[in-house]
Amino acid sequence: MNRATIILADDHQHIATQLRYLLSETFEVVAVVGDGQALVKAAARLHPDMVVTDISMPGMDGIQAAREMLTRQPMLRIVFITVHEDIALARIAMEVGQGYVVKASAGDELVEAVNAVLNGGRFVSASLGPLDDSF
Repeated sequence: MNRATIILADDHQHIATQLRYLLSETFEVVAVVGDGQALVKAAARLHPDMVVTDISMPGMDGIQAAREMLTRQPMLRIVFITVHEDIALARIAMEVGQGYVVKASAGDELVEAVNAVLNGGRFVSASLGPLDDSF
């Protein structure tokens, strides 16, 4: 069985390493990049099944990068991972992507979020409350 391919974007090397390790147990992480511009280029080159991206990155942020990637690959699935436990930001992110995971919960929720989104669902960290029509 083929494992889903993922590009991971996070501007903090230490966090990116931890997230890659976590994701690599279940998925094939085909690239790790540190900013939105590199993410857009990697997605165009590698055509992953999914992108897991930080929102706050230097230059082009994760939401801007997601919007750009979706113009070229409209079926691309996107999970945002962020330190921001902010319902307003989650709403903005969920207009673009299908998942929003707070980094503090990543160890418990990230693989579940990726699986949910790959299976056509949506996912928001439990700390933000239940997923409802507001997303």
